[in-house]
Amino acid sequence: MKNSTQFQALLQAFFTDRLMLQQQASPETIKSYRDAFCLLFSFIQQRLNKTPSALDMEDLNDSLIVDFLCWLETERGNSTRTRNARLAAIHSFFKYASLHDPTHSGLIQRILAIPGKRYDRTPVEYLTRSETEALLATPDQSTWGGRRDRALLLLAAQTGLRVSELIGLDCQDILLGSGAHVRCKGKGRKERCTPLRKEAVKVLRLWIRENNGQPSKPLFPSARGHRLSRDGVEYLLRKHVANTVQKCPSLRKKRVSPHILRHTAAMDLLQHGVDRSVIALWLGHENLETVDVYVHANLQMKEQALAKTTPLDVSPGRYVPDDELLTFLKNL
Repeated sequence: MKNSTQFQALLQAFFTDRLMLQQQASPETIKSYRDAFCLLFSFIQQRLNKTPSALDMEDLNDSLIVDFLCWLETERGNSTRTRNARLAAIHSFFKYASLHDPTHSGLIQRILAIPGKRYDRTPVEYLTRSETEALLATPDQSTWGGRRDRALLLLAAQTGLRVSELIGLDCQDILLGSGAHVRCKGKGRKERCTPLRKEAVKVLRLWIRENNGQPSKPLFPSARGHRLSRDGVEYLLRKHVANTVQKCPSLRKKRVSPHILRHTAAMDLLQHGVDRSVIALWLGHENLETVDVYVHANLQMKEQALAKTTPLDVSPGRYVPDDELLTFLKNL
């Protein structure tokens, strides 16, 4: 078997057997890995003038992979996190290749040794209560699209669902009776239920009734009746944020994305004293450490902690109240 044919078969088996069959990876994971290799092949074609089907295993050496990662940042302007995500996809394939192509074990080990790149972690951004209320009041309620957008944004800000979870909702996933909640399938194919406030219940009930929502129909359809795409949600959010800036100037300094609404829901729970373990379950996180980023970003909680400490210029000791008679005289 030619080396090029062997590499092609190995990559195809990685997607069909390992990801789809064995791991049952989510469509989002498969798309992310697919995009990583499409970009890699585009870079190799420019560098080596070889089509993907003509590549040998030896062509994908560690030097070439490092150059590709640098190209992502310098030429395409990708962030370090995106660069690391592409590297994770490449690593995953070569771990699979190490089991099926031992003749290239040296090359595979060198590629697996390429480290992820460190990057500065900035505090998560979120919307304040006034900013959230201003944004939710922006969609025009006299139009079908405005009513849909307000229902979507309200659900996102209250539940903290990921954008993929929002656009994947069907009408049957919203239960509006006693104990109203939304049911969704998140990362790792984990199903979870998130309770709904009265305001969200009212808005969603009217929205589903208006659209005569059948159980299997998308909860938030496009104007053509199809399921909204991720780009569609980002577009409508940008549009409404741009219209909200005029009455809420503080939004001008924030880069508002669907994920910011998820952070907003988490911060609202945290500021109201909800335990971190409950927030992790609410958002569908694997562990509590993921929730710590919200604690670090919450300046109000830090100020409350500071208020409980003793200033450096104050002598330590216990408070001793004044004499009862002196207190009476001072209060005259």
